[in-house]
Amino acid sequence: MIGAGIGGLATALPLAHRGFDVTILERHAVPGGKMRQVNGVDAGPTVLTMLDVFEALFDDVGEALTDHVDLVPQDILARHWWPDSEPLDLFPDRTRSAEAIKAFAGPKARSEFLSFAQRAARLFEGFSDPMMRQAEPSLTALTTHVMKNPSLIRDMGVGQTLKRLLATSFTDPRLRQLFGRYATYVGGSPDRSPALLALVWDAEARGVWCVKGGMSALAKAIASLIQTKGGTIRTNATVKKINTAFGGVSGVTLTTGETLYADQIVFNGDPRALALGLLGQATAQTATITAKRPRSHSANVWSFASKPSDLPLVHHNVFFSDPGKNEFSEIERGYIPSSPTLYVCAEDRGQNAPNPQTERFEIIMNTPPLTQRAAQPEDYEICHTRTFPHLRRFGLSFSPEPGPDSLTTAKSFETLFPGSAGSLYGQSPHGMAAALERPTARTSIKGLYLAGGGTHPGAGVPMAALSGRHAAAAIMTDRTSISKSRKTVTPGGMSMGSAATEPVPFRSSAS
Repeated sequence: MIGAGIGGLATALPLAHRGFDVTILERHAVPGGKMRQVNGVDAGPTVLTMLDVFEALFDDVGEALTDHVDLVPQDILARHWWPDSEPLDLFPDRTRSAEAIKAFAGPKARSEFLSFAQRAARLFEGFSDPMMRQAEPSLTALTTHVMKNPSLIRDMGVGQTLKRLLATSFTDPRLRQLFGRYATYVGGSPDRSPALLALVWDAEARGVWCVKGGMSALAKAIASLIQTKGGTIRTNATVKKINTAFGGVSGVTLTTGETLYADQIVFNGDPRALALGLLGQATAQTATITAKRPRSHSANVWSFASKPSDLPLVHHNVFFSDPGKNEFSEIERGYIPSSPTLYVCAEDRGQNAPNPQTERFEIIMNTPPLTQRAAQPEDYEICHTRTFPHLRRFGLSFSPEPGPDSLTTAKSFETLFPGSAGSLYGQSPHGMAAALERPTARTSIKGLYLAGGGTHPGAGVPMAALSGRHAAAAIMTDRTSISKSRKTVTPGGMSMGSAATEPVPFRSSAS
């Protein structure tokens, strides 16, 4: 397996459990992919939702998630701040959120929220199984599903953007801004993302958890379990080329010149890297749409330890720009936003423990990918001056403020994850058909599979994990054509051999 991101790990675990000879080849020093740390501070995803996805992943191999990671449910989903306004907390309880919104914006806003939340819940329930948990969704199948559930047509807001849906759902511009930010969870703008993305709110409203030790602790736990079950993880192992023979994969060659042989390979990286020929021309016809479709947003990410000012932060905090300004129009035009919304994760809060004097922080600002804006020498200064003075308006300051070594930019992400163009979420989610245009687990090359946030069902830790389960299910289904005597390598860091004994049936995440 090439790559030890969450998609690759979620592919490897069930296969190792069933006796496959699994080897993961990871180009970095530790597993986790984007679930990474900089100097002991999380520098990737921080929000853990859809816990059932991970409970099922562990349950499928006879383990309990909570035996391997310490989870802390968050009473407050996030605290939201605006200039010249009191903060607004939202909760994993619809009634509490409704009452908080009433106190914040009045009884009409409460009624509007309840209508929106019910709509988001119907969308999540309506599209979870036929879309997110379906290995190969099709327009025909989705159309049939919607026709059998005609109320979804109205809820989807067919032809509408999320921004348009919110404009008709909320009177208060701050609430439009708040619920519009959920498009950024998949790297999009509410101005151009389909209204269907309203369902992301319901995914978060079902609960948010902190992982003690950071999100990378989840990746480490899965990696350790893979090794316990007989899998091998080789770090600092970079794949130079995927080799093919007789119409299918035959193995990989590392940058050291070493060749590993395999009948099956899982690529857990941005599939655009394959389309660009970064792993050899033999696989350049794979996922070609990724080289044609626009890219999702990138980000400037600060990861540092510091002493904050006395502002009542929770684990997840969002500091909005003025509601009258549109940061997304600047991002779409290829600019770092002049007045950005900033997400601040206070990593040591919400852990059921006293706050240390020096705390760990991750701050995220949405920015264009490299396909829209080339890196500039002054990017650090631009990002610094648009982050910390903005936060000081709210009374949040840090001593000391972080330096350049604490900042990850679009250029940095391209270096870390080649072929991504710095995009953190793969293809752009803009357009009504965007969700159906992502590559799926199977490719046109025999024995080559895909997993990760650039693959269906898309970006986000739960979605990437589901992609891994889809890839593992495809491999199990195709196992009858696999030689019993040769190993399988999964790009991104995992090589999987055929099972020594007949494997037990694999429960696909689509079931």
